[in-house]
Amino acid sequence: MAVASFFTFYDFTRQIADGTSLSVDNLVPVGLHGHGWEPDPSITQDIVDADAFVHVGPDFQPWADRAIETVQDDDAGTHLVNAREGIELLDLAETVEDDEEIEGGKDPHFWLDPGLAKQAVDNIADGLTEVVPDHEGEFADNADELKGELDELDAEWEAIFEGAQREYVFLAAHNAFEYLGQRYGATIQPLIANLAASDDVRTSDMQYAEDMIAEHDIQYIGAAIFEPNSWAKQLVDETDAEAYYPVTPYAGTKDEWVDQGWGYFDIARNINMPTFEIALDAADPEETDLGEEWRNFD
Repeated sequence: MAVASFFTFYDFTRQIADGTSLSVDNLVPVGLHGHGWEPDPSITQDIVDADAFVHVGPDFQPWADRAIETVQDDDAGTHLVNAREGIELLDLAETVEDDEEIEGGKDPHFWLDPGLAKQAVDNIADGLTEVVPDHEGEFADNADELKGELDELDAEWEAIFEGAQREYVFLAAHNAFEYLGQRYGATIQPLIANLAASDDVRTSDMQYAEDMIAEHDIQYIGAAIFEPNSWAKQLVDETDAEAYYPVTPYAGTKDEWVDQGWGYFDIARNINMPTFEIALDAADPEETDLGEEWRNFD
């Protein structure tokens, strides 16, 4: 069995392992944000008992770092698969707090860039091959298919940003979407400059948000699904913004998404892409696939 520390890489791993004898489990419970979640220490045993542990690299999930240290210190047989291996991370924007300490001032959310996500797919496929070499061919074929899907997704994102009537998007969320902005040439401004989804919003953050919404004449904003939507509600109440719509950095999943079999690509196409179309003035809300339940969702 392989276990993964984060939803995105659980989804990639299960697709790469499809049709083989290797089962894959997501360690983060349904409904929780994979970055801010802190599990019971007993989860380390689940990792030690696994054949492979797919993780996001150091200094992103403290509990995963502790588990990796245990695996290494105890010389456990779990093969460690760093999905981030060899990927060059973006420098954090100047707006990030000075005391933010993640990967020496780097932004870890690389998987939002489909091009960088392809490199993670190769890393995972190589890692699984180390564990079950008999399935090397299946892992390679599945990885190639997955990278092809990422190329298709990249083209779809490109079309959305090319059709945009504005280049500034405001998100009532933590700082997780810079890779989209960098890849497709837009400014994506988060409400919370820090990387942690659990960080509190300050009065100055809300004032800055209100100023930016007014300055850029923003009609629609994004709101992170696994973070408090009270921030977005307040901005809609106190500014000329009409509504907020959902975004997620693929950090978790919901019961209804599990029931529908949704993974990274489904969430991209059914949640993130429609919201960015709306926020970029590339489409009116009623022209997208977002249901009415997502407008100012609870």
